Amino acid sequence: MTHFKTVGVIGKHRSPQVAPVLNALCRHLQELGRTVLVDTYSADLVDEPVSFVTRADLARRCDLVVVVGGDGTLLAAARELAPAGVPLLGINQGRLGFMVDVTPEDMRESLAAIFAGEFVREDRLLLSCRILRNGEPVQPVLAVNDVVIRNQAAIRMLEFETWIEGEFISQHRADGFIIASPTGSTAYALSGGGPVVHPSLDALALVPICPHTLSDRPIVVSARQAVRLVLGGAEGTRVMLTCDGQTSEILQPGDAVEVSRADWPLSLIHPKNYSYFNLLRNKLHWGRGPAQRKPG
Repeated sequence: MTHFKTVGVIGKHRSPQVAPVLNALCRHLQELGRTVLVDTYSADLVDEPVSFVTRADLARRCDLVVVVGGDGTLLAAARELAPAGVPLLGINQGRLGFMVDVTPEDMRESLAAIFAGEFVREDRLLLSCRILRNGEPVQPVLAVNDVVIRNQAAIRMLEFETWIEGEFISQHRADGFIIASPTGSTAYALSGGGPVVHPSLDALALVPICPHTLSDRPIVVSARQAVRLVLGGAEGTRVMLTCDGQTSEILQPGDAVEVSRADWPLSLIHPKNYSYFNLLRNKLHWGRGPAQRKPG
């Protein structure tokens, strides 16, 4: 069985440093007999004779999309491609690399194994976020990691309420609030004191940012229930909503933000030896056992 006949390629936008890896990737994919389609935003970085298409075309035509860059590059691609069900594979040309877990040095070997069917396919929960103004939806958006509200004026706290499926949870005074997916639990939410949530769990982490009340702690809730934040505060307060730290919208007093599990997951392709706990040990510098011995 031939896996992934048509492969899309996305590189970090306006980053010449990824060009050598992008070109090597395109050459190798063609050597392996794949049809290669490259994102138009990467056209100025690729010298190989390939077809350049829009991301909408990548979503329609590709069996797999390979992202060359950091986690931010993959997050942006995921929000556009996940609704089409296209799986993503990340090659790390960034810094931390939580989601882009193939190194350029291992790229050729990893791709050969993946095309031979030796890979792990993992579905990750996505967040669907919509703003409600006077009861009417304003702006539906997707997020992979998190939905965050913050006051643009750093010297003032936000006042808001949290509700879950129509049940009042709490009133908050804080610098902001994070609603994180399991994937996002190791990002901004972790810095805010939130828990690490295993990506297999159908859950959300709700994390207040620097709350006024010290007992206002993070909580993990079911992703099957919609979380609603209702803004209070005086007129003139400028509250920013961001998704994955990349898309933003200014909120108004009285607006509600509703976050729930999206109707589709994000599919990721990993090398066959992928381990989430090994990833945590390496990226978060957790302690290692004696010689990493296996149990038993």
